[in-house]
Amino acid sequence: MNATRRVAIAAALLLPFALPPSKAQAQTQLTVQHALPLDSHTGVGASTFKTALERLTAGRYRVATQRNDNEREMVESVQIGTIDCTFTSTGPVGNFVPEVRIFDVPFLFRDATHARGVLDSEIGQQVLGRFNARGLVGVVWIENGFRNLTNSRREIHTPADLRGLKIRTMENQVHMRAFTTLGALPTPMAFSELIPALQQGTVDGQENPISVIVANNINQVQRYITLTRHVYSPQVMICNPAMVARLNQADRALFQQAAREAQAANRARVTADEDAGVAELRRRGMTVVTEVDTAAFQTALAPAFAEWERTLDSATLRRIRDWRAN
Repeated sequence: MNATRRVAIAAALLLPFALPPSKAQAQTQLTVQHALPLDSHTGVGASTFKTALERLTAGRYRVATQRNDNEREMVESVQIGTIDCTFTSTGPVGNFVPEVRIFDVPFLFRDATHARGVLDSEIGQQVLGRFNARGLVGVVWIENGFRNLTNSRREIHTPADLRGLKIRTMENQVHMRAFTTLGALPTPMAFSELIPALQQGTVDGQENPISVIVANNINQVQRYITLTRHVYSPQVMICNPAMVARLNQADRALFQQAAREAQAANRARVTADEDAGVAELRRRGMTVVTEVDTAAFQTALAPAFAEWERTLDSATLRRIRDWRAN
């Protein structure tokens, strides 16, 4: 082989490394924040989205996931574009998209099948469509599960047992109105402030799904849990509109497919956590109250129910209550 041919072959071998990457090979970096630990139903949803989108786009999109327990801050960051997406509880989202509050009405959903079915139906999709006018894109519904009550003072069986207790709630007007009506003292605060507030006695209790209570070791600062299942707690994946607008049609479909995979993984984890969580909390030393006078709680909430019929969309409330799986 002569010298000229050797130089030509060497140049050909080096050519792919010397040229800049093609447009098709260019990577797009997305930042997705989520509350709660990575090994939680929320973290599983975010990590599944990351894995799915990177797989579906053959690495053209890379996703950095970050934890941030201040959910209101995450929504604001998505709105102004400092992060691309968030997986967040809907509690603070009602301050941005008021229509979301309809799902926070206590005892609205019969069970998980009812709740998931409504959110995946035209009802839930119509509410997601309301995000656009608020500078946000609602991508897909995920969940926390049904909320239960914990406290450090006493067992809770009836509304009377709640009177005078300081209960941390999300920054959510529907939740706060419910606990005020029940005789408690609702104290709204970001989740990031919850554990110190419980440790210091700033609040006596809080309410969250089993999955959240287990993942965050709330048993270390609370003695009693009552399985009230008083509110179904959705989560939602929200993204920045400018980021979504940059996706071409094909990538938007892949993005949505990755979001659906995240939804399935999140819901499966919530189901698993609820199945095993009560026994785990007992093992950790919590007193679990299973005998709850649900009818008494619903009766006590009658004034609040009447208010929500006036201030929320009463027709949609009826559609939700009447929904049945086909």
